Amino acid sequence: MSVLTQETRRRTGDAAGSLTWLLVLGIVLAALNLRTAVTSVGPVLDEISAGLGMSGAGIGLLTTLPVLIFATVGAATPALARRTGEHRLLLLALLALGTGLVIRAMAGSAELFLFSSALALSGGAVGNVLIPTLIKRHFPGRAGTMTTVYTTALAVGTMLAAAATVPIERAADGNWHLALGVWGALAAVAALPWLVLLRSEPDKGEGTGRLGLRTLLRSRLAWSVTAYFGTQSMVAYIMFGFLPQILVDGGYTSGQAGLVLGVFTAIGIPVSMITPSVASRFADQRPAVAAFVAFYLVGFLGLWLAPAALAWVFAVLVGIGMGSFPLALTMLALRTRTPEATAALSAFGQSAGYLIAGAGPLVVGVMHEATGGWTLTFLLLLAVVTVQLAAGWYAGRARYLEDERVQAR
Repeated sequence: MSVLTQETRRRTGDAAGSLTWLLVLGIVLAALNLRTAVTSVGPVLDEISAGLGMSGAGIGLLTTLPVLIFATVGAATPALARRTGEHRLLLLALLALGTGLVIRAMAGSAELFLFSSALALSGGAVGNVLIPTLIKRHFPGRAGTMTTVYTTALAVGTMLAAAATVPIERAADGNWHLALGVWGALAAVAALPWLVLLRSEPDKGEGTGRLGLRTLLRSRLAWSVTAYFGTQSMVAYIMFGFLPQILVDGGYTSGQAGLVLGVFTAIGIPVSMITPSVASRFADQRPAVAAFVAFYLVGFLGLWLAPAALAWVFAVLVGIGMGSFPLALTMLALRTRTPEATAALSAFGQSAGYLIAGAGPLVVGVMHEATGGWTLTFLLLLAVVTVQLAAGWYAGRARYLEDERVQAR
């Protein structure tokens, strides 16, 4: 049997036999790599800035790069996929990711480190948009299950790069270059299945329902999905950036705060394993939207008002609330009928969403510097999750982006 043997399989995108497992393996390995360029830097940022003589402006640019790259490169991904082919583009993205990681591990200047980081992040940005499209194309009847696989691998890769970089650096006698270079090897491994899958490249332009930017800009559903994705990403950026300081200001030691942050990050793995498969069993995802907002509200109010000794409990509740991230990714497939529409919504929702999210840490930093406290931060977080509830309530109802376009005619 050839890789895509039957014409019906070419039309539907369903995979069978060994190809199915190769696609699953390819998606898992790719997902493991999509955040390593981001989360491997933070733990050794002091060593990097000292070793390269990076200025404060350079550090600020480095921390802002993920949002900028995810937004700009992500927006261009559907057009690139139509010209290049989806499998070929993901292979190129993983090669760019690995090359960028290896170059920055050897960088001897701040400028080269920033340039190579941008290259690596560009590969991750393409994967962010492309993998939901591939799931919709190859597993149209199992989108929830495959999104579970995808988001779980993404969460594991995110935590692994954050947790393992410092131990690797210590094992290498303080060599941060080696600690960062390891993740380039992981990207090289992830590229291998897609070398084989080049033989099963879907036809360019296969399917119908391509949506242009003008259509998306006029779509209430597209904007609601975007707002939902953007608000959950904003919460995530704020919490990852400021939760340790919130805990330290509440009386925790830096070691205790780091432990709580580790648990906070790890809770995303089981949540990612459960959310997409459960949410996809129902036509309406509004109950899941409301449940995650409830976890957020209780967690934020507890971190703000409850005794500091209980802060770790409320941090865990916020971590459960961050199941809104795999839910947002699941909606990209559930709110569209075709892989082409999924690609368009994924690019639009994630690109605009990351731009929305990027403002969060900047605003929180300014507010905390101005007031010295966290009251305004928690008020902002409560306002953000209120917007998230409204956006998710509209996006979560059973409807399709293509139908909205037809009704508008």
